[in-house]
This record gives sequence, structure tokens and C-alpha cells, in this order.
Amino acid sequence: MTDAREPVISARRRRWNQFREFVFPLDALKFAAQSPMLLGAPRGDGRPVMLLPGYYASELSMRPLHGFLSHLGYAVSQWGLGRNMGDVATYTNQLAKHFDNQGGAPVTMIGWSLGGAISRRLARERPDLVHEVITMGTPVGGVPRDGVAGQRFSRDRDTDMDALEAQLHRRNLVPITQPLTVIYSESDGVVSSDIAIDHYNAHARHIKVNSTHMSMGVNAEIWRIIADTLASEA
Repeated sequence: MTDAREPVISARRRRWNQFREFVFPLDALKFAAQSPMLLGAPRGDGRPVMLLPGYYASELSMRPLHGFLSHLGYAVSQWGLGRNMGDVATYTNQLAKHFDNQGGAPVTMIGWSLGGAISRRLARERPDLVHEVITMGTPVGGVPRDGVAGQRFSRDRDTDMDALEAQLHRRNLVPITQPLTVIYSESDGVVSSDIAIDHYNAHARHIKVNSTHMSMGVNAEIWRIIADTLASEA
């Protein structure tokens, strides 16, 4: 595991990060400049990979990454549950039933934001179904309280955030045994880096990137990290 000391993010930096999320299309334009790093990305071995979108996002948000990983040779699928409305427990159970009915080899789960939280929970509760977990901007050590996304989650789910964090801590005490890659950014204006770090699983590999939260799905640096990670776990 890389050195993952908890970053100290000032209130001023948090506000700046939140502002950047509103102009994320400009950040996503960096993809063209970064795209040469995708040349020579290792080919896939055909293993099953599932992509899980973030809170309030649909499968459309994962489609660019889907195309890239399919091109490399992985058997990529979307989660098939529509827009992610935040019901982590229900989604985890539905995915477990899906995999039980489908059979086959354990799946590599790649989750963006809350999609990563669902991936982690499934890996913890049903390790027989999950081969590996890769997360992008996922809340691990707490729940987002700042910004539009955190306020929306609290309002829509009618959730006591303190109780939710306590529940999350208790769940995190149960280790994840599969390979675990945590991709995070200190420029993330939705899931700040101080809660994106996994302090619970000593084998978790942390990789810091330069990206807003909303552009993580179309970030060539992250795509290459994912490709290299999948190849290393072949």
C-alpha cells in the first residue's frame, strides 16, 4: 500500500474544488492531450468486468470506459440497474442474485463514486463473486457532506449522516480480501481525498490522480491506470 496519510484539505481548497466541478467539461477536454498515454495499453484476457456508475448517474456515464476496456479485450458489462439512486444495500443484493443466477467466474468490479461503495460492499459480503475491486473517487472513510451531491444524498435518502458514518465504520471493520485499487484526487470536489483514503485494508493500493470528480470517467490517466491494474492481476 502506498503512503496514504490523511490529506489536510483547507476550507478554501474545498470551495475551489467544488467550483471546478461545475466546469468539468473543460477539465474533460484534457482527454485529447492525455490520450497518447493510452497507446500500448496492455491487452485484456477476456475476463468479466462490470462497471458501476456513481450517485444519480446512469450507465451512460460509464459508456466511454466500457468502450475502451472492450477494445482491450475484456468482457465488459454495465450493472443493468439503471440510474444509481443511492440504495446501496438493495443494489448489492440485486447484483448478488444476478451473479448467482448467471454463474461463471468471479467478476472484476470497477465503481465510480458510490458505485465503488457498492462494489466494496459486494466484495465484502460475497467474496466468492468478486475477483477484484477498482474504485474512482469513492467515499471510503466517511460520507460526503459538502457540495450539491452530499446535500442531495442527505435530503433524498432522508439520512442521518452521523449514523450513516458510524454504520460505514462498522462495516469497514470487516476486511476486503480481494485486490483493491483506490483511485482518488485531491482536486475532487464531491468526495474529498480525506474520506477517499482506505485506512482499513492494509493491502489497498492508492493512486492519486489530477482530476475533478465528474471527469474521472473520461480521464485518460485513469483509463491507463485501470488497464495496467487489470493486466497486473491477470
